[in-house]
Amino acid sequence: MINYDKLNTQDILSLIAASAALRKMTILRMMISLAKNRKIPFKKIYETLLQNYLFTGYPSAIISLKVLKSFYPEKQISKSEDMNLYHFRERGEINCKKVYGYKYEKLISNISNFSPDLSEWLVLEGYGKVLGRSGLSFKERELCIVAVLALLKYEEQLYSHINGAYRTKATVAEIKRVIVNLNLVGRKNISSFGLGVLEKFEKVKGM
Repeated sequence: MINYDKLNTQDILSLIAASAALRKMTILRMMISLAKNRKIPFKKIYETLLQNYLFTGYPSAIISLKVLKSFYPEKQISKSEDMNLYHFRERGEINCKKVYGYKYEKLISNISNFSPDLSEWLVLEGYGKVLGRSGLSFKERELCIVAVLALLKYEEQLYSHINGAYRTKATVAEIKRVIVNLNLVGRKNISSFGLGVLEKFEKVKGM
């Protein structure tokens, strides 16, 4: 049974992202209802579910955003940005460097080696068009991404986004809390993979 009283805004947003990723629709509806009752801004919930398409695909985002709309039938949602590729590139480079720091150039070079297209999309679409949007802080976005990647068990990407969350001033305790909360949407030990990656991160950082 989920203890709602102990969940803060970041907990709820991360659990919304996680339950959508696992297609746990009952929990997703519970979390959206809780967010609405707590008066968490609609924009934050919307952005949390929208960015999931980068990690779980369009079908998942379409289903979960349709569920969100059912809680806010009166909400008029309009496109919030034009598709300015030059703007996205600049914003994407800035945000990608927030996560990867001095490893940014190496990352782009490595990905370009097997897919120049994906390397371009990573900056333009991932870090520019999507993760650079308003509505969520970059820290909030990174912590939601940590939740999803821990569930999907993408170790390298999870490690990078744990580092990204840390670089955006999330504490190790906050990151751990997001991962441990995953037990609320799946098996009791579903958080073990993410905690293992976090432990590696702490060892590398000498914590």
